[in-house]
Amino acid sequence: KDVSPQKRYEKRLECSQPVLDAFSAWLKEQMPRVLPKSALGKAIKYCRNQWERLEGFLKDGRLEIDNNRAERSIKPFVIGRKAWLFSNTAKGATSSAIVYSVVETAKENGLNPFHYLSYLFEQLPNIDTTDREQLAQLLPWSTTLPQECRVPTKSK
Repeated sequence: KDVSPQKRYEKRLECSQPVLDAFSAWLKEQMPRVLPKSALGKAIKYCRNQWERLEGFLKDGRLEIDNNRAERSIKPFVIGRKAWLFSNTAKGATSSAIVYSVVETAKENGLNPFHYLSYLFEQLPNIDTTDREQLAQLLPWSTTLPQECRVPTKSK
């Protein structure tokens, strides 16, 4: 994670490409030996059909090798979804999606969601929301946000 995309690309070709090549050869070898409708047969067929997507991370060092970060960010919402009965309408679901997006984007940009949302609730009624420049100053990646919105960094 701490190297350039080019170095990640090169390292993936060096380390991951041989593993994928061996796995692909194994899949091809197993195809005629396994019943197509068995669980293993279905898994092999699925894997071969998704091969291009599986190899995607080899093509560009900027791509994540897995989706763990995305999975972790949605986990709280998946766990709590039954509790959110207010999302039983399209409007409620849209509102929830907007709030979740703002919260997760704030986290990804090193902000404390509570303090950031509080700041937004204080500022938004007092600005012209059609003015893109004023809105841009409130976005989670804006450098003009007050320090209290930011998560304190831990010194090593």
